[in-house]
Amino acid sequence: MPAFDPLVFAVALFAALLIGLAKGGLSMVGSLATPILALVMSPVKAAAILLPILIISDAFGLWSYRRHYDRRNLTILIPAAALGIGVGWATASLVPDRWVGFVIGVIGVSFCVSAWLRRNAIPKPRPADIPRGVFWGSILGFSSFVAHVGGPPYQVYVYPQQLDKVVYAGTTTITFAAVNWIKLGPYWALGQLSAENLQAAAWLIPCAILGTFAGVRLVRVLPQKVYFNIVQAALLVVSIKLMIDVV
Repeated sequence: MPAFDPLVFAVALFAALLIGLAKGGLSMVGSLATPILALVMSPVKAAAILLPILIISDAFGLWSYRRHYDRRNLTILIPAAALGIGVGWATASLVPDRWVGFVIGVIGVSFCVSAWLRRNAIPKPRPADIPRGVFWGSILGFSSFVAHVGGPPYQVYVYPQQLDKVVYAGTTTITFAAVNWIKLGPYWALGQLSAENLQAAAWLIPCAILGTFAGVRLVRVLPQKVYFNIVQAALLVVSIKLMIDVV
């Protein structure tokens, strides 16, 4: 990341802040970080810079939810996500960056449309199962690798189970912490964990930590409906922009 470019640096700080807010409890905000940063640099480079920030931020969540998680979901999702990460690595090595950005955009638009279609639905509890878990876990791993936006496929699979909110939060935190660690190898193999990218991440980590504390505070005061409306609208705009850039 060219630190001398004020626009790029400002956008990167904002992306790091979004990651911090997500770790503080505003989980969906985190899905905006990579698409926003990808507007001013290569999508793969943007994901590589944000990966160390995600891993460090995960440490706080792992400690908080170390006793609260669903073991069956973890045993299904984490291996499946590793498979998806492998596919993402192969795709990133063959597909031009602009098409990786297009994939990010499709993921974002798909999530927004799905959320809109299900806005009045009352889902029935659906237990964890291996076929669906392997499928959505693989999609989770792929989308998380190319864009750090594994939340939508994860929610499609886990949310209908109607887990206890603390168990849901813990399962989510542990799953994505494992995914982020698995991604280190492929990102290193792609040469994306360069000294330049790691230095850029180091500059951004304090902003992410501040965002974590801010997120905890905002969760208590921001109405849930307003929060989701703002996040979905922003995600839709950014995703459409990334898709248009390919044309």
